[in-house]
Formats: sequence, C-alpha cells, structure tokens
Amino acid sequence: MLVTQQKVLRRFWYALMPMTHLDDGPKPFRLLGENLVLWKQADGTPAALTDRCCHRTAQLSRGFVQDGNIVCGYHGWTYDCTGACVRIPQQPDLQIPGNARVTAYRAQEKYGYVWVALEEPLRPIPDFPEDGKPGYRRIFQFYEEWKTSPGRVMESSFDSSHFSFVHKANFGILDNPKPAPYEFHETDYGFEAETLVPIKNPPASYAITGTTEAITHRHLVNRYYLPFCRRFGCSYPASGRDHIIYNCATPMDDGRLMLVQWLYRNDTEEQCPTRALIDWDAAITAEDRDILEATDFDACIDTTRRAEFHMPSDKPGLVIRKQLMDLLKAHGEEEIHRGNVASTRGVPA
Repeated sequence: MLVTQQKVLRRFWYALMPMTHLDDGPKPFRLLGENLVLWKQADGTPAALTDRCCHRTAQLSRGFVQDGNIVCGYHGWTYDCTGACVRIPQQPDLQIPGNARVTAYRAQEKYGYVWVALEEPLRPIPDFPEDGKPGYRRIFQFYEEWKTSPGRVMESSFDSSHFSFVHKANFGILDNPKPAPYEFHETDYGFEAETLVPIKNPPASYAITGTTEAITHRHLVNRYYLPFCRRFGCSYPASGRDHIIYNCATPMDDGRLMLVQWLYRNDTEEQCPTRALIDWDAAITAEDRDILEATDFDACIDTTRRAEFHMPSDKPGLVIRKQLMDLLKAHGEEEIHRGNVASTRGVPA
C-alpha cells in the first residue's frame, strides 16, 4: 500500500514531533507527502500550515514567529493559524487580498506532542489512560526517521515470533522460537491482543524488569489503533512493574516515516533511571529498524493478491491488513500499490 495515495489516511490524527521542538521557532514536517510548517502560537498551542508562502513560494519554516503568527523569511508576509495573510509590510496601508492565504490544518497538543490531521478526522486522538495516572511517569524515548512503511512497523509490533531472532542479543530466546498464542478480540478502534511471553533476563535488564530471574515473563496487553498507532502494554508479573510503550508510525512519504515513542512506568527514577530505560529500548528498536528497513516498504494489505506467505503467528498482522482494507472499501477506495500504479503508467512494477 502506498500511503500517500490513500485519501482516507488523511482523515486521522498523527503525532508529528514533541512540542518542545517548537520552543525556538517554526519547524518543517512532511506528512503523507505534504510539506507542513509547525509553530507555537502566542497561547502556546500549535498551528500547522502548508510550508509555502503564497507570494514567492518560500518555505515558511525558514521564517520566524512574531506575535503568535508566522512570518515568511523572504519578504515578511505574515500568516495567522487559519492560513490568512494578515500583514504585507511593504504595503501597510493597502487591503490584503482575501485569497492571499495558504492551506491550514487541524493541530493540537496531546501527550506532549503536536498532532495534525490533514482533513476532517474520522475519530479523535486515542485515549492513553496511563497519562497523568497517579504512580506513573511519562518518558519521551524516540523521535527518529525510519525508511520503511507504517504498516510494516505495526505488524512487527504484534509479531512475537520475531523475538527469538531479531532480539536474540537482548531478551529473545533463540531455542524457543514458537510464540505464545494471543487472546484476541477486535474493537471499534482496532484490536486488543493479550499473551504471556517468556524472555531472557540478563543482569543488564534487572532494573527494567524489576526481578533477577534468569527467565522471566512479560504479560502483554497490546492494542492496535487504526491506522498506525499501537500500545505495547507490558507488565512483569514477578515484580509488578509496568513498561507501557505507545508508538506512532507517522507516515512522511511512501517508504519513510517518523517513529514517535514514549513510555509509562509505575516505578521511580531511583528504582530505574530514565537514561537506562531509554538505552534499553533504544537497542531493541534499533534491531527492529534494521530488519524492517530490509523489507519491501510497499506492504501488501489485500491478501487476495497473495504477495506473501503467512503462518499462524501472523494473525495480528493479517487482522491489521484486513482492517485497513475494510477502511479503504468503506470510503470507496482500493489498495494502491506499485503494481497497479505501474500498470496505469505502462511501466514495469
């Protein structure tokens, strides 16, 4: 599926970057093939416009913020959060044409991130109940570009059969490759999948797991939120520690995304330092990134095309594909992939 070609994907909220990135001025971001500029308004809320001045097409992200509006760095044309040009400094006494404007997009802050929807959202930003819950701390972990597709990231997030191989240097048990089965049910937002997974627990992870058992278990209550967001709901029964990760695989282009990840823990800084938690998960996500960047980003969601073989443990990924296909069909779309794009252009796929 080529995400930039599927119009319905424009109707969801995506986490783009931490709000703190806007503290020193406007920033560019590419979302589903669209170039945006983000900035922080005078009241501290985010705004998003097309990153292109309507005067001479300069990138607004090269400009600056003044009185809560964004100023083009080329000639000083100034825009408010609705995209209207509100000031042309070279002609202060003349009326600004009503059509002197750029496209504005919905933007809001949640969980410390800027979220943007390119068109009317089909549903609100998912509710993450751990945020602000007494006894939990929120830790920003990653904000990094990956050269793969969000569908691949989502599938891998629920694929416990890769643990023994991709993560054998960390927690994966190489001689126990058969994954534990999921208890699985679909929801209005996607699905929930629960399982109990045995893992290696080397001394380096004692503070992470809260136990010194050589082999311990993860109780996982994972959730998938259409189209490209997930909860890794990990608890360690031996210690009662929660290690709950939320990921957004925000699509930038076909084959390029921004991985946004943050963590909730029900322990203290003294029990497990923030730096140790970031470093532990960084090694694991680097392994995921390396293998996913070695796959074809144009992941097939229409399984009737039989582009790939499957095994029983692929069920979560196959449900993701089905739900994405159902989403497309419900909005009058079919899957667009390199094969059918190439055929319409008369070139080889």
